[in-house]
Amino acid sequence: MIILFAAFVAFIMLIVFGAMRSTDVFQTAIARAKADPAVIEALGSPIKDGLFLSGSTNVNGASGEADLAIPISGPKGKGTLYVVAVKAAGEWSYSKMVVEIAGTRERINLSANEDK
Repeated sequence: MIILFAAFVAFIMLIVFGAMRSTDVFQTAIARAKADPAVIEALGSPIKDGLFLSGSTNVNGASGEADLAIPISGPKGKGTLYVVAVKAAGEWSYSKMVVEIAGTRERINLSANEDK
């Protein structure tokens, strides 16, 4: 019974994390982090996203909001990619997209690179 419950919880987590990973916000944020020279310098390449992201996304048609904390890592270290975005009229606007490097707590702003 315990094994069945653990498998059920793992299945639910897989569905939730998979849904969050498939969002435009997640995909855009990860792509920017992987392409940013300062993030590559701090973490090394290749940069990978971690398994257990946290936060929330809520999309209802052409509007929505997202607030995510995505663990990322590279050969030189680890960090967290923080993303806050709002969707209006079908378009995402990022109010915050920063990578905080673990250990040094250096913050690299990726919002300045936003394509409008």
